[in-house]
Amino acid sequence: MELDRSAQDRITREQWKALFAAQAGYMLDAMDVLLYVFALNTLKAEFHMTNAVAGAIGSVTLIFSAAGGIIAGILADRYGRTRLLAVTIFWYSLASAGAATAASVAQLMFWRALVGVGLGGEWSAGAVLVAETWPDRYRARAIGFMQAGWALGYLLAAGVTAVVLPRFGWRALFLTGLAPAVLALAVRRHVAEPAAWQKLRYELKPSWTAIFGKEFLRTTMAATALTTSVLFGYWGLFTWLPSFLQTPLSAGGAGLSLLATSASIVPVQLGAFLGYVTFGFVSERFGRRPAFVTYMLMAAALVPMYGLSRDARTLLLLGPLVGFFGSGYFSLFGEMLAQLYPAKLRGAGQGFTYNSGRALSAVAPLLVGMLADRNGIGLALLVNSCFFLTAAVLIFLMPERGGVARPA
Repeated sequence: MELDRSAQDRITREQWKALFAAQAGYMLDAMDVLLYVFALNTLKAEFHMTNAVAGAIGSVTLIFSAAGGIIAGILADRYGRTRLLAVTIFWYSLASAGAATAASVAQLMFWRALVGVGLGGEWSAGAVLVAETWPDRYRARAIGFMQAGWALGYLLAAGVTAVVLPRFGWRALFLTGLAPAVLALAVRRHVAEPAAWQKLRYELKPSWTAIFGKEFLRTTMAATALTTSVLFGYWGLFTWLPSFLQTPLSAGGAGLSLLATSASIVPVQLGAFLGYVTFGFVSERFGRRPAFVTYMLMAAALVPMYGLSRDARTLLLLGPLVGFFGSGYFSLFGEMLAQLYPAKLRGAGQGFTYNSGRALSAVAPLLVGMLADRNGIGLALLVNSCFFLTAAVLIFLMPERGGVARPA
């Protein structure tokens, strides 16, 4: 991320530390969440699961991530952004390692539910931390840089899986998820709370239910509808992407080996990384709505092309575009949602709208899994395009504050 010299003079060391802490937390969060995705075919064989059951476990993770995100947002308003960031990182690390002990589908679902709590909580705390730490002028770029941690985590999960799973099995793979716990200690020791929260920490804060009051209700509902549509399309696609690549041609997949699947994920996530990082620049140049609509329309067009392709070279060529347009738009939310609520309600508002969207989109992995059992996994992926197209319409219901956050 490049900034001109005058901007560099305004960005402090504390702001960079907050940004890198949130990005690293999100990167390792993604790794822990996506280890399940990369081990999906192995776990299906181990526990004799259908696609629908495997998808249901993914759905449970998303449902509990919503609960974790909403609760963490409320607690972050009360106890601090940095404190909750550290707690959530430690939480998902322990839960990911706990999944290595699973002896049944029910136990696996339990541990993945706890991972979900950490997933939602980390984003709520980290996104608010960055939004409040960085100035209005560069917030979109900073959020994009933080969001890019997800693509890095996806790549990290692919690499760890390729090394660990064939040699040591899926239990050892989940044990690697314990590593991020070290980051939690570093965050608590070296990252300060943002000034906006410090200023309000001793003030009497309104109930978090104020986000449903007359002033914020329309905004809260519109934001929740938008995040639901986008997250449905995303999770419906990316939960099943590695499995699609590994599934035999006869079952509607691409028929790639585990190693080839990991290799195919790399260009997808490199494209996603570029999409995350550049969305802030694109939205500053052309406006948030035109940028978002363009990404949605391109994602809707690319998903059918990718899901129906059976040629490895075509998949490699389309992969970066699917990653770029199918992921990069998420950089919008950390900035936009933070601007809709004052500091004393920011964690609750941002946490509720984004994570309620996660909860409602939790049906996506299950629905795609059920369709895959009937029609083949490649064809099942096409349903996600409908939700990308819906999001392109819903963005026009969102208030536009021009990059300026509400006052405290």
